[in-house]
Amino acid sequence: MTRRENRVGYLLALPAILGFLVFYGLPFVLAVWNSFTLGAGGTLFIGLENYRRIWGNTLFQLAAGNTALFMGTGIPAILVLSLLFALLLHKKFKGSRFVKLAFLFPMVVPAAATVMTLRIYLNGRTPGMALLVVLYIWKNIGFDIVLLLAGLTMIPGEYYESARLDGAGRWQSFCYITLPLLLPMLFLTFIISVLNAFKSFREAFLLAGEQPADNIYMLQHFMNSNFQNLNYPRLCVAAISCFLVIFVILAVMYGGWRLREKGGGRNE
Repeated sequence: MTRRENRVGYLLALPAILGFLVFYGLPFVLAVWNSFTLGAGGTLFIGLENYRRIWGNTLFQLAAGNTALFMGTGIPAILVLSLLFALLLHKKFKGSRFVKLAFLFPMVVPAAATVMTLRIYLNGRTPGMALLVVLYIWKNIGFDIVLLLAGLTMIPGEYYESARLDGAGRWQSFCYITLPLLLPMLFLTFIISVLNAFKSFREAFLLAGEQPADNIYMLQHFMNSNFQNLNYPRLCVAAISCFLVIFVILAVMYGGWRLREKGGGRNE
């Protein structure tokens, strides 16, 4: 590419870059600053005192523990189920298109309609963590299946034919062909599943209100309470903590992926 083409590309990308910096970058920097200050104005710098107080807070620990339990059960479950259904739907059969549409249907159902239906079903009973995990899987599994189906479609069929000629069975083909070649798409699906998990707390908020039972008290409830109380430093600390958790999880996964690629390259 010439320098002129590079300049044109930068100019075309400039509005998106500026929009990202103004609407995402600047608020993030302000949130980081407020997390180290005291008061709504952010004028008194107190260092890590807010983090020490919040991380030692009983309600924050309860919310963080419930959130970790939610993600620790929901994300592995949705990844395994998405992979199983993607493998089944990858094989053409009568009614496969209808089944695919059925998995995508929950994505277009408004959360309010789902919550109203569940309230009728619960009939005043307190929702539990299992219900929130089921809602998360039901709402997001369709998109994960679409991603994994795209990954399965990109695997050449000649690999499986060669494996069958060499006497490999279905399990061997899955372990040595499907799974290794599907890992990049699985990694992308994992990232999206983590991000969607942090977006799934609205169901808990709509089902149980601002003050839910202890077993479904999530980080969203903690942050919402501090927002209503105008306690912005506590709110910023909770938000930054969520960001750090997401960043560490993705960094560890990406580091493992890079190590695997380097190891595979050396073996070749």
